[in-house]
Amino acid sequence: MNMKRLFFTIFCVMQIGFILVYPAEALKAAREGLNLWLNVMIPTLLPFLILTGILVQTDQISRLLAPLKKLWKIVLGISPAGAYAVLVGMLCGYPMGAKTTSDLYENGEITKNEAEYLLTFVNQPSPVFVRTYLCQICLNGSVPFCRMLLILLVSEWMTAQFFRFIVFRKKNYFREETFTKKETPVISSPGAFLDVSIMNGFETITRLGGYILMFSILSACISRWYIPHSVPGYLLTGILELTTGLYRLQLLVLPDITKGMLAVFLTACGGICITAQTRSLVTKELSVKFYIVAKLLNGVIAVALFLFVTKIV
Repeated sequence: MNMKRLFFTIFCVMQIGFILVYPAEALKAAREGLNLWLNVMIPTLLPFLILTGILVQTDQISRLLAPLKKLWKIVLGISPAGAYAVLVGMLCGYPMGAKTTSDLYENGEITKNEAEYLLTFVNQPSPVFVRTYLCQICLNGSVPFCRMLLILLVSEWMTAQFFRFIVFRKKNYFREETFTKKETPVISSPGAFLDVSIMNGFETITRLGGYILMFSILSACISRWYIPHSVPGYLLTGILELTTGLYRLQLLVLPDITKGMLAVFLTACGGICITAQTRSLVTKELSVKFYIVAKLLNGVIAVALFLFVTKIV
């Protein structure tokens, strides 16, 4: 606990000092972070946050996905409600998969075992992010969108199978768990469902904006003394904050295949900022230790798949 307090103290003092000594650079970083939040995250994520919140509270998710129950069980070993978290994470991107998983667990739709298993692979980059930001803007079209998306999806699936059959199976995570429906406040009218979902959506999106702002300033602070024009420096800033790291990929004078490897690794891992966002959105009852290990493993698998596909295609 003391180590955590020390870390956050250093984190805050470093940023305060940077803001006071280099106000222009700090202001620029803050504007970039808030611009990303205002123009990208709010229009794309907030509607999904509100709509998924309504679906979770109405308890209709399992019924909607029940016809494909056997498919979810065979392919991923999850329930129809868990499949909903996978689909949301796949379509909406970081960190919606983890947020939906936590909501389903708190609402009593899935067990704790399934929720912690889902966290190992449910957080994914959205197809829109991969196509527009990663492939077109950051990689200048050097890697086709379909190839990149396929690599990321297959690496997520392989990570899920590793935890499903090796890690969680050995720890008896898939034992039969006593399932008790949690007591949740009764909301009767459609207007009440909408009001609660809107307020929860704005609370979540505001929290994400705060994390983006802080990590944008921290990334600028580190770059002030350690310019990321080398691969180690680039990896440092990229692991710290994904979008900033991917954008700075354009500054590196490297072969396209090397840039592709770096981009695939960072996108599959998500970075420290997304990990912090995930921890803040997931209930404290769920552990994220397997999530962290899974994202690192996912990055390694994605790079291996990228090299394999690049050499044979």
